[in-house]
Amino acid sequence: MFQRQGELCVARFSPDEVNVLRKVAAEVVELLTDGFDRSDPVVDRLFPEVYPGRSEDAAEFRRYTEGELKTSKIDQAGAILATLPSSGGGDVTLDGESADAWLRALNDVRLALGVRLEVQDETSLEVELDEAVLRDPTSSRVYQLSVYAYLGYLQESLLEALQT
Repeated sequence: MFQRQGELCVARFSPDEVNVLRKVAAEVVELLTDGFDRSDPVVDRLFPEVYPGRSEDAAEFRRYTEGELKTSKIDQAGAILATLPSSGGGDVTLDGESADAWLRALNDVRLALGVRLEVQDETSLEVELDEAVLRDPTSSRVYQLSVYAYLGYLQESLLEALQT
């Protein structure tokens, strides 16, 4: 997937991969703008309590930091949307700053999707995906678990490219 080319990380994406990445990045942006709801378990996972059990302190901390953190997460998801090919598949070239934004955005997407899918860890993901494929390989659950696994692979690929 991602490969190092000098100071850049480059990957070629198929049209289907571009569509998936566009969809999940846009969903995070929507969650953090139109659908922002503190009672949503995904929002809770993306913005964990800094002072558990101390609601006044947590609310005060959130008052000073949440807006900037939310903007940062939206910008990172936007970095994915901005660097994807405009139509079809194609190459994505990331400099160090863009790669960092992609990594943070992919992490947010995986956290959000993991909460929705109730994924506990990578081992349970593999077992559940295998079982879901055996039950009904065309189910939406198989598709969602596959996207989650793909995003993990993509994130790992980008990390490895950055380290070379």
